[in-house]
Amino acid sequence: MSSVAHLRTRAQTEAGRFPALLARAEHLAGTVLLGEHGRRRAGLGDDFWQYRPLRAGDSYRQIDWRRSARGDEQFVREREWQIAQSVQMWVDPGASLRFSSHKELPTKADRARLVALATAILLIRGGERVGLTGWALPPRRGDTQTLRLAEYFSEEGQDDYAEPEARGMLPHAKALFVSDFLSDFEAVEAALTKAADRGVRGVLLQVLDPSEEAFPFHGRTIFESVGRTVAYETLKAADLREPYLDRLAERKSRLDAICRLTGWQYFTHHTDQSAQSALLWVYRALDGSPG
Repeated sequence: MSSVAHLRTRAQTEAGRFPALLARAEHLAGTVLLGEHGRRRAGLGDDFWQYRPLRAGDSYRQIDWRRSARGDEQFVREREWQIAQSVQMWVDPGASLRFSSHKELPTKADRARLVALATAILLIRGGERVGLTGWALPPRRGDTQTLRLAEYFSEEGQDDYAEPEARGMLPHAKALFVSDFLSDFEAVEAALTKAADRGVRGVLLQVLDPSEEAFPFHGRTIFESVGRTVAYETLKAADLREPYLDRLAERKSRLDAICRLTGWQYFTHHTDQSAQSALLWVYRALDGSPG
């Protein structure tokens, strides 16, 4: 089985544990028609929704005379207005996500792609349009789009870190950014600010290896970036633990603050936790529920 097909199969397995997600549109602008599983309300459309009694202000042309003939009351035939939410994703392709501290743990990249693709499957099942930020893959619906997403998520970058892609974001869409977010914070801040300026709200999912939280290093240690562009050797790794953890806590605090400021939601997931836990959190966060 190819890596793309394997990733897609795993993501579908994760997505199958939860009902289809119907993303709530924050605004009607920029939305498109949903499929049959969409959120239903009265308005423009072709499908019958319900009958309701004639109200003041209704036109007599709206009266359904066949239904009204069954009694003394006059009824209006309402059609449903199906609305869809466009959701755009960015999954960090940087080499830093290819790190795993143990052979039995997935890499951060594997977990990030799995959760992102499973989320896309849930959204597409719910009739939403899903795509990538930028211009490479605009939001669309259908199984073919799922396969396209899997192909893009399988690509790997050569640089240690990648900056969030905030171009091409549709006004009032929703977004999912997945990364370890250990690179330049200003790039994250700029991306979320740009998204907020376009009315985009979303989810920031930080994926970390458990060793990056615990810093279980002692004695002589060589720290080397996955892309091998940076290396640092120390004879007393334990002395670095406290300042490292302080900087990590500061980074997480800044990520949380910029998310609160721009109306996004922030969550940290560790690769020794179940993928289902991250998927469920993203599911609820994109649906507007508290994280």
